[in-house]
Amino acid sequence: MKLLIVIPDGAADEPQEALGGKTPLQAAHTPAMDDVARRGIVGLSNNVPPSQTPASDVATLSLFGYDPDVVYTGRAPLEARAMGITLGANDWAVRCNLVYAPDGAMRDFTAGHVDNATGKSLLALLQERLGGPRVVDGVPVVLEFHAGVSYRNLLVVRGGSKLFTQATKGQPPHDIPDQPMTPHLPKGPGSTLLNELMVASIPLFMDAPANKARLAAGQKPATQCWLWGMGRAPVLKSFEERFGLRGAILSAVDLVRGVGQLIGWERIDVPGATGYLDTDYAAKGRWGTAALAQHDVVCVHVEAPDEASHEGRLDAKVKAIEEIDRHIVGPIMNSLERFPECRILIEPDHRTTLRTRAHSYGAVPFALAGYGIKPNGATSYNEVSALATGLLVDPGHGLMERALNPGGF
Repeated sequence: MKLLIVIPDGAADEPQEALGGKTPLQAAHTPAMDDVARRGIVGLSNNVPPSQTPASDVATLSLFGYDPDVVYTGRAPLEARAMGITLGANDWAVRCNLVYAPDGAMRDFTAGHVDNATGKSLLALLQERLGGPRVVDGVPVVLEFHAGVSYRNLLVVRGGSKLFTQATKGQPPHDIPDQPMTPHLPKGPGSTLLNELMVASIPLFMDAPANKARLAAGQKPATQCWLWGMGRAPVLKSFEERFGLRGAILSAVDLVRGVGQLIGWERIDVPGATGYLDTDYAAKGRWGTAALAQHDVVCVHVEAPDEASHEGRLDAKVKAIEEIDRHIVGPIMNSLERFPECRILIEPDHRTTLRTRAHSYGAVPFALAGYGIKPNGATSYNEVSALATGLLVDPGHGLMERALNPGGF
């Protein structure tokens, strides 16, 4: 049997007054997703346990069938895997955002979606001035700053396990839009180092030529780095060990790529996939469909609805959902006849509300159709129709096993 997963990241939301009380999923024109709903089952899945922060790292692990309370160690180690960074047993990875906070408040956690070249130059500056060996609280460590994609970068602390613990916490910057940053600074063992590094980055970035060029071009500069999402390398059983199936992950986001790679899936980089609103939706649809010929499970992840939510752009969120429907779900549904023993699962990882511009707790709607799945009477795919079916999978990590059950759901 084959399974194709489509993740419209952060698509689940609340009713919007501007949409006449409908959610973005309800208001969007989604004939393909609604077709999946009519052919199969619709319900709700709670991918974020109350013990965890509502975010893509936890929710993606859950969506792929792994209990976050058992395997989750932090966000940054997942991204390190996608970036080809090896973490030793005593090493910690820390997410290093480039942010725009000119007045001490988190005005833009992407620094205007800073370009890759600028990001690379700023991370090189951090490495030159702040990286290398040092002793912190009597603990010798080595700091490595690694450039990723745009504002998403990493700090690796070699020897960090003697400095940090699981009690060391950092706040996701996308969850504190326009809020003063001081109450949300890293806390716990080793946090003094992280806070000192963030403060030290401010004068460095102020004088950086790349930032001066952005200012001259009328763009937001990166005013500092923000450190969060810290953790050690997780140990996960492969998806093939657990479910007997080989998988592939298609995403432009290192976090999601990293989760897929950690569970043994092949990483497929789609040309034109950006991890933003301008991604090539059609290319993702083509490559995702093609990957089914060589893999048992194929996951197509699209970041765009989440990005629109973080920016508070209702129109962009509705459009992103419609683009996913038209260019990804539609072509996939048209191709399923080539794979008679195939199912399709549509599910956001978590909720990202336009009201808060942040991730939030709460179950998200899923639709599952295809081989051996009997319809449960839903006629559309959205939060309201999912609630009406009365079907709830909680905890959400149990959904994958049920979705792969050859005897039906």
